[in-house]
Amino acid sequence: MNDFALWPVLAGTAAFFIVGALWYGVIFAKPWQRAAGLTNRQLQAGNMGLIFGLAFLFEMLIAMVLWHLLARTDPKPFVVMMMAMGFALGVMIPAIGVNYLFLRKPLALFLIDAGHFLVGMAAMGGVFVWFRS
Repeated sequence: MNDFALWPVLAGTAAFFIVGALWYGVIFAKPWQRAAGLTNRQLQAGNMGLIFGLAFLFEMLIAMVLWHLLARTDPKPFVVMMMAMGFALGVMIPAIGVNYLFLRKPLALFLIDAGHFLVGMAAMGGVFVWFRS
């Protein structure tokens, strides 16, 4: 397995991105908007191409790091999932938790965003397991 492989990284990124689209666009759209304190006007005022493009690039960076770790350790499939979920539970979620505490963000926003990271990383891990089999 190469340290960097374009197709698995793109597929893992796409899986995470699709989870985000469903999470924030269908499942938790209104609760997230309320918890974030954003009006419809504020949401429409953003440069959506730039926002989605940068979100995809950030998620791709996450996929590249996870794929690199998998390439270096060559773990069994269940360990791939443990690494993906562990990355969310041990790094990503605590990081946003620290930021949200100091920003005085509501618990509801934290739970919605934390859930997105957890499910997104599980999807990415599942894609990586599939590519490695």
